[in-house]
Amino acid sequence: MNTPFKPAARLPAVLVVDDEVRSQEALRRTLDEEFEVFTASSAEEAGTILEREVIQVLLCDQRMPGESGVAFLKRVREQWPDVVRIIISGYTDSEDIIAGINDAGIYQYLLKPWQPDHLLMAIRNAAELHRLQAENQRLSLELRTAGPVLKKRVEMKYERVKREFGLDGLTRAPGSPLNPVCELIAQVAPFDLSVLISGESGTGKEMIARAIHYQSRRADKAFVIENCGALPDQLLEAELFGYKRGAFTGAYEDRIGLFQQADGGTLFLDEIGETSPAFQVKLLRVLQEGEFRPLGSTRPVTVDVRVIAATNRDLETEVREGRFREDLYYRLAIVPLHVPPLRERPMDIPLLAERLLEASRNALGKDSEGFTQEALACMAAYRWPGNVRELQNAILRMLALSSEPRLGAHLLAPRVLQAGADGRDESPYDGDLEAVGFSGTLQERVDALEARVLKETLIRLRWNKTRAANELGLSRVGLRAKLARFGLDGGDKAGDGE
Repeated sequence: MNTPFKPAARLPAVLVVDDEVRSQEALRRTLDEEFEVFTASSAEEAGTILEREVIQVLLCDQRMPGESGVAFLKRVREQWPDVVRIIISGYTDSEDIIAGINDAGIYQYLLKPWQPDHLLMAIRNAAELHRLQAENQRLSLELRTAGPVLKKRVEMKYERVKREFGLDGLTRAPGSPLNPVCELIAQVAPFDLSVLISGESGTGKEMIARAIHYQSRRADKAFVIENCGALPDQLLEAELFGYKRGAFTGAYEDRIGLFQQADGGTLFLDEIGETSPAFQVKLLRVLQEGEFRPLGSTRPVTVDVRVIAATNRDLETEVREGRFREDLYYRLAIVPLHVPPLRERPMDIPLLAERLLEASRNALGKDSEGFTQEALACMAAYRWPGNVRELQNAILRMLALSSEPRLGAHLLAPRVLQAGADGRDESPYDGDLEAVGFSGTLQERVDALEARVLKETLIRLRWNKTRAANELGLSRVGLRAKLARFGLDGGDKAGDGE
């Protein structure tokens, strides 16, 4: 196997300036295993090398004919300020040392005779200093130039989040019952009013809450979620209000609550109808006063939070029956919003299915070109008691089971297929024809049930009439006669044979 050629990393470059050749050679032998060594016998020769090579460390003798080491290094400081400068001398003249430090900005003053280990350590440290200085300069430059770039990236991500979770992210068709809800959101979102969202489980109440947040002036602040039905009172209080170390068993450290985390932003309290009357009193105080005390603390904490609550219960009935505080209800429901169930939004199902399919592709890492028209028709006919959540699970199932580019109706669960067979979602015949919604004479009811069973079987078997006849205990001729009678001959469908 051929490995791509990688050039060896260049060793740090050291320039030795000394008028004695033997000193140059001794220094070279000591340094050349770890450094790329250049030598010069005079300041003039050293200047030529500095103009031609990238030098990290300059090691210069103090006493040389013509220009002294300190004078030369002073010039180097002005022309090549990044080079780390070291003086080496056999004389301990204090004036030379002071001049070297003050005028030439030398890094270190070494005395002759030098010790190899000591010299190597000094040059290593000088090379590392040069590397750190260069890295610092690079990072400083990147920070100066990255500021506008990072700001632009944050703005782009913020706009993308607003598009995905704002009103534009609520999938709906013209004439959808969700449109009046979105119009109301656009009106109330800019104002800091509490909103109570009601609707069946799985209708997308959290998506509505996010849309309100991202249409508000708090859109650039936190959106924090808590499911109030998932925790008992004490844990819910600890989650929302926080606590001090030692407030209860297991409180080993201070913890900031969700109200503080949402300060300046929005707190979404899902399943608010599941809370106890005792907790409702504490929540009401926070909403009225804008402050609370963490568990175990004696000092109140003030916050600025917009609260959006959601429930799948009828809270007005809960108030009348004494299970929910009336004052808290009116404090939460300044603006009530009701999310219609999916069965009231059949026109939204094709758009919603395509959007959920895109999310399902990402979740399963499997591609698909979309749905067949028959699959979309079956989905539109079903009532989806689990709402959007059930639709999402159905699409995940279809994608997981698919082996063709487009997702067909045969991949749907039997209950969805049965709805697609006659536009209903009731269970198959269980002995009571009136219970499943058929009306008319006995023969009309039997015909309707028979047509439904035939269509459901054909859809599930992908209109393979041979398999359908075998499953239903009919001959092929008998099946064709029944299909013609009920207008289900499926002439445009594939699948006469096996």
